[in-house]
Amino acid sequence: MSQKGHKRRLRPKHKILAVMSALALGGGGVVIVEQGAFAGQDSRAPVTATIDCPDVGDKLENVPDQARGEVDKNLAKLDTQVADAYQQLSSGRAKGKALLGGLKQQRDKTITDLSGALGKAGQKPDGLQGLSACVMKEAAAADPADEPALANGADAAAKQGAPQQQQQQQQQQQQQQQAKGGPARSDFVAINTVKPNVKKPAARGGASTGSFAVQCGTNKENHFNPDNVIVAPGVSNGAHHMHDYVGNKTTDAFSTNNSLAQSGTTCTNGDQSTYYWPVLRLRDGKAEKDAKAPGGGQDANIGTILKPKQVTIEFKGSPVSKVAAMPRFMRIITGDAKALTNGNANANASWSCTGFENRQLKDKYPVCPKGSDVVRTFNFQSCWDGKNIDSANHRTHVAFADANGNCKKGFKAIPQLVQRIVYSVPAGSRFAVDSFPEQLHKPVTDHGDFINVMSNGLMAGAVRCINDGRACR
Repeated sequence: MSQKGHKRRLRPKHKILAVMSALALGGGGVVIVEQGAFAGQDSRAPVTATIDCPDVGDKLENVPDQARGEVDKNLAKLDTQVADAYQQLSSGRAKGKALLGGLKQQRDKTITDLSGALGKAGQKPDGLQGLSACVMKEAAAADPADEPALANGADAAAKQGAPQQQQQQQQQQQQQQQAKGGPARSDFVAINTVKPNVKKPAARGGASTGSFAVQCGTNKENHFNPDNVIVAPGVSNGAHHMHDYVGNKTTDAFSTNNSLAQSGTTCTNGDQSTYYWPVLRLRDGKAEKDAKAPGGGQDANIGTILKPKQVTIEFKGSPVSKVAAMPRFMRIITGDAKALTNGNANANASWSCTGFENRQLKDKYPVCPKGSDVVRTFNFQSCWDGKNIDSANHRTHVAFADANGNCKKGFKAIPQLVQRIVYSVPAGSRFAVDSFPEQLHKPVTDHGDFINVMSNGLMAGAVRCINDGRACR
């Protein structure tokens, strides 16, 4: 989006209306009012409601191996229940109180089943049942005027010979429906108005200053799916948003360590690791191939998928120590796909523009000046507990170093994965990251996933490069 285009969009030609929360109105439909409805919101800015449920998975720090399959299945079921409830809310098919009551009943049963699986495995669940109730949450919404009508909507009505008034009504309904899912105007900021904010700890004696780069392409193979084998193994559409993959060629919900180790790879050095992230889409009203599919249009992820212009995968060292090898099949997730409702504690989005990468945004999409491309950077955790390749909440086995580069007690430095993904976004275009439907495509929900499937020899070579201070490719 050009700077000129950004300014034009922030100066609406008509009176901007607000979309009231379905909870506040006691209904599930879209109601337009003259004033902003919620404290802290710009009185002119549209506001919508979404569903905020406690993240049960994030509370699990220890799950016995024999219960892992049943627990993962039920956690995925909780995500589906919230996604389905949000679709009912956004389409007006269910009212606020009734919707939340029905959702609580569903979650009560699922959490009971999850707790039962833990109990059978000898792990007494603690306080999980108190996580079943959900609430409504207000968030900035797109203005309907910003949302193009879907190509298969009003156009289809026109082809069927519908009267012009009916066509216009169809278009308005589509725009309002899309607008509730965001992104909002307030989700964008011109990058050249942001002050430099990137700070790097100074290297000290004993630092590992080398790097190890892996060339894995930009997914020209069109390896996409809405699965997440780390969080929801064995569950189709476990992510409810589309993922872009490079590296391992066969990764999906049903991958195992054995299948990953037997797979081919797009990486030129034989690295079979899987690197994946949510796709980025233009909000252009066009129907992508997944417009009617799970993870795509069925989960409120719409528009043309943007193909990366460049993907850089690099492993870096520690500013204070040597690094140890990652174990094969280690899983790491960085960022939080549910940060809109969970809060920013685990959020780790980094949005910027080429030429401005000393300015990183966590909760805003960048508006890049002419000639500059959109950049997403994922800095993964670089400290490991030295024992586990994963953890129940997929977080506690790894950690970020502190501001000085030190790992906390009991953790050791490992090569830090840094993924940089560049997109050429047409001037004046709005875009959004795929998300769980209730997360409204907010930039803060961006995240990256990684499974290390390097051979032990390849990993050892990477560690030597990094510890010796060499740049290896």
